[in-house]
Amino acid sequence: MSAGRRRTGLGDDDDTLKFETSDEVYVIPTFDAMGLREELLRGIYAYGFERPSAIQQRALKSIIQGRDVIAQAQSGTGKTATFSIAMLQAVDMQLRETQALVLSPTRELATQIQKVVLALGDYMSVQCHSCIGGTNVGEDIRKLDYGQHIVSGTPGRVFDMIKRRNLRTRSIKVLVIDEADEMLDKGFKEQIYDVYRYLPPGTQVVLVSATLPKDVLTMTSKFMTDPIRILVKRDELTLEGIKQFFVAVEREEWKFDTLCDLYDTLTITQAVIFCNTKRKVDWLTEKMREANFTVSAMHGDMPQKERDAIMKEFRSGASRVLISTDVWARGLDVQQVSLVINYDLPNNRELYIHRIGRSGRYGRKGVAINFVKSDDIRILRDIEQYYSTQIDEMPMNVADLI
Repeated sequence: MSAGRRRTGLGDDDDTLKFETSDEVYVIPTFDAMGLREELLRGIYAYGFERPSAIQQRALKSIIQGRDVIAQAQSGTGKTATFSIAMLQAVDMQLRETQALVLSPTRELATQIQKVVLALGDYMSVQCHSCIGGTNVGEDIRKLDYGQHIVSGTPGRVFDMIKRRNLRTRSIKVLVIDEADEMLDKGFKEQIYDVYRYLPPGTQVVLVSATLPKDVLTMTSKFMTDPIRILVKRDELTLEGIKQFFVAVEREEWKFDTLCDLYDTLTITQAVIFCNTKRKVDWLTEKMREANFTVSAMHGDMPQKERDAIMKEFRSGASRVLISTDVWARGLDVQQVSLVINYDLPNNRELYIHRIGRSGRYGRKGVAINFVKSDDIRILRDIEQYYSTQIDEMPMNVADLI
């Protein structure tokens, strides 16, 4: 990181809105050609990666060089591994202090990032702690006092640990903001600025997301210096390999019968069913169980222990159908999910891509089925147009496509 970098205020001639990849971006086709440390390369190959995905080929070099980077790519293309590899390359293993910090919007995502870092850094003996709300503060303090090279957390708990001086920031070189569009939206914006103010001047900032609305890009100039932009055009955001369908239901109450009819199809693989509210998740879960269908449920009001147990069950395949709110829509990777059902259409267009990106990850096949009432047709057409994609009526043989 070059000394003397200064953050500028929000400039008028903000050019971070151009939706293209900056000129300085080099495409590096193999991990071997990236100049990574030997133990990290071993970890990458042991993790099962053979060659870098498009975003990894384009973004890794710039992040490793210490540049501020805005990276946007579809769900399931290996964004987490991109910044995890870059952080692992940057840390000084001799220095048992926090040198990289990742902020995420949900506890599950923060924990998943920690797991990816530990797996990729398996041969480096890296210390990485997930610092999240809803867990024991004493345990956080103990882990941080022991010394962690990388911390992955949610903004509230991370800021709390910084204020208590248990998370010392003096050696932090890089801040990664994952799911940046949500993070810089209302709820987290202030908390992120709070954390940012405690970081050393000239800390490298990396923003990562599948969707980056204009207002978020405008805001980035407050805490990024001359960032390299690696952005995919929106019409390239449609998820290759995911077949999207809709089922027309005249009334809300018909959705339930439709779901019951589809249940056997759901359990061929693993399925996630999205509802827009926590109450709806609870209601649907209860109704499915009354009808003797086995389902799990998850939303943000559940205690952390319960959320962890449900995730563990679902990951292991012990539970096959998960009903959830959008807390699950962002970044959570369960390899076997190849069917997503939008029981309710999402409230905004960005969420649609995050939800259906749960299936077909990293080039695998997947199916998304949208339950659409007559007053939802407009929203569905809007989503189609926005992503230049096609959503057809669900065929009878949908089971054969999964």
